[in-house]
Amino acid sequence: MGIKQIIAIASAKGGVGKSTICAHLASQFSKDFKVGILDADIYGPNQHILFDLLDSKPEVQIEDGNKSFIPIKVNNISLNSMGFVLDNEKAVMWRGPMLSGAIKQLKDLTQWGDLDYLFIDMPPGTGDAYLTVASEIKPNYVLLVTSQSKLAVQDTIKSKAMFERLKIPIIGIVDNMSYSISPNSDEKISEFTPINIENEIGLKVLGSIPRTKQLTDFNPNKSSIFFESIYNEILKII
Repeated sequence: MGIKQIIAIASAKGGVGKSTICAHLASQFSKDFKVGILDADIYGPNQHILFDLLDSKPEVQIEDGNKSFIPIKVNNISLNSMGFVLDNEKAVMWRGPMLSGAIKQLKDLTQWGDLDYLFIDMPPGTGDAYLTVASEIKPNYVLLVTSQSKLAVQDTIKSKAMFERLKIPIIGIVDNMSYSISPNSDEKISEFTPINIENEIGLKVLGSIPRTKQLTDFNPNKSSIFFESIYNEILKII
């Protein structure tokens, strides 16, 4: 038993919505499966904010001198994050070894129980955190997140190259903040000159998500229609 599948949600580019995508996908998966989220973004953890758990702390259990965490449960989602441990108003200034050690301990010391899927909300970049997750946590798959920005697309190409080098299978891409929706109709409004992401990056786009307040104001009790098709596409692959 334990954790059956681990899926990392990643992008080298910051600000493309990895945390929001991770939260919505976990919520969608939790309808049918036992799900957990590990927020591995040590410098900027956001899952505790998305789930409105700013004042919450996981229960600490000590047995035979060994400490472990009981993850916070929201619906059918088990959640742990450095955001529960660190001061929300202070910046983390850790070098690589401390960062890597914190991510490994957060995963290993959490009593996840039996999970069908553990989603890892990765930090931006391609540094120590990624090497730690690849070598110590060993995700089964990674899902990349980008936007239509040419800068995000170029950084996502770097993410692809890194995960291919680490030999972690890439499920595909989510094209986030791809367009807006007219407030007076269902018309799609493109804010960038459209980029053919599949051609540029060389991976399948599993879905395009609009820029909308509905997704920003995440509600774990209410799933979004924009993620149903992505959910179904992921299940076909994994």
